[in-house]
Amino acid sequence: MADLDRKLLRAMRTRGHTPAAERAAKFLGKAGNNGLGWLLAGGALAAADARRRPAWATCAALGPVAIGLNYGVKLVVRRPRPVLEGLPPLGGAPSSLSFPSAHSTSSFAVATAMTRVDRRAAVAFVPAVAMAAGRPYLGMHYPSDVAVGVVLGTLLGLLVPLPKPEDEGAWHPIPAPEAVTEAIR
Repeated sequence: MADLDRKLLRAMRTRGHTPAAERAAKFLGKAGNNGLGWLLAGGALAAADARRRPAWATCAALGPVAIGLNYGVKLVVRRPRPVLEGLPPLGGAPSSLSFPSAHSTSSFAVATAMTRVDRRAAVAFVPAVAMAAGRPYLGMHYPSDVAVGVVLGTLLGLLVPLPKPEDEGAWHPIPAPEAVTEAIR
């Protein structure tokens, strides 16, 4: 598995590099630091949609929460960031630990939760996928770091309780999809 991970990483680092793609990956990487971009996006949706404000605010807070949970896993696993001879990373990293990708975890957690609030928010998967793909592209993560981050983030986004507006103005949690709750049992 480690050999496949290194081969995939080398391919992502040596093919298709353009100045524009590098700028985009770096921008998304900065937007994903500490979940800030997702915090801003969720905050903007909360400000614009008073009826579902608590649900959007929960989505906004989920990015930084996902990163915090992710760092707990990083401290247990302690996988170092990739090093490829002749291919230094194209940016700095907040820590020396790689597994799983916090950017991928937070992006997929928020995009998944947002889609539960409003299906039209599935558009959030566009920057989430781009951000996740950018992590190995920049040399910050192995592809498996990103894949596990995507899975963890998606599960977190499915499981987080989201407030739902009711006719009487009371707020009740949106239940997790039945398939997820059945799988956990």
